[in-house]
Amino acid sequence: MTSSPYLVSTQWLADNLGAPDLVIVDGSWHLPPTGRNGKAEFLEHHIPGAVFFDIDAISDHSSDLPHMLPDALAFSAAVGKLGIGDGLRIVVYDQLGLFSAARVWWTFRAFGAAEVMILDGGLPQWLAEGRETESGPSTRQPATFMARLDRSIIADIAQVERALTAGTSQVLDARPAARFRGEAPEPRAGIASGHIPGSLNLPFSEIVKDGHLAAPEALRAALEGAGVDLSRPVITSCGSGVSAAILWLALDSIGKRPHALYDGSWAEWAAAGKPVATGAE
Repeated sequence: MTSSPYLVSTQWLADNLGAPDLVIVDGSWHLPPTGRNGKAEFLEHHIPGAVFFDIDAISDHSSDLPHMLPDALAFSAAVGKLGIGDGLRIVVYDQLGLFSAARVWWTFRAFGAAEVMILDGGLPQWLAEGRETESGPSTRQPATFMARLDRSIIADIAQVERALTAGTSQVLDARPAARFRGEAPEPRAGIASGHIPGSLNLPFSEIVKDGHLAAPEALRAALEGAGVDLSRPVITSCGSGVSAAILWLALDSIGKRPHALYDGSWAEWAAAGKPVATGAE
């Protein structure tokens, strides 16, 4: 029994390996200071048949900001080359259990994928159970994915400003509390720490334990403890739009789908010279 309708168990995936309508996607990405490389680790070992989704490569290369969403044409071409086509069931996992997989899950949904799920516990759970892996590159036959980007679930910097000024949406930040308060440095050089004035903070680590999303009642308690009014719209944010998707997953899992995800997140806000708040408020 998983904690979200968007999660599938390792047993379910093992039972469905090789199904012709199923594609497994390794969406691993690591914060720059960790020194880890998702693609290199994928080549070392991955779930059989999985293809690698590179968050940095499948992005808007005209932007100076990290891994911003590409346009629909570029996304269609990239995932079609991976062998991901219309009508397939997609299961995403990552090497940390539950981190960047949420961003890849949200991205596929933003581009119109009808059935996309996340592997509960990710690769660590799969390995802990002694399940089979393979190494080296993995390829599938090219496919056709007709992407249709739902821009209504993506917030830009102007929309975030308007939402906070007018009080129409809450902005919820997934970064660690020390970065939110301005007490710890950002992982990207030249980006000040602190937060968007008026935003709230729920570090994703408070709702993800050992690669598993917290139970629904714990999610509600954590969100309300962070000051979120679950009756009002929420825009999720983080450092660069990755862990913001974990907050999206948490809210959506309890039936409170967010209004939007701020794709540029703190990396854009701070670089744009917008007001920076520090401390807990």
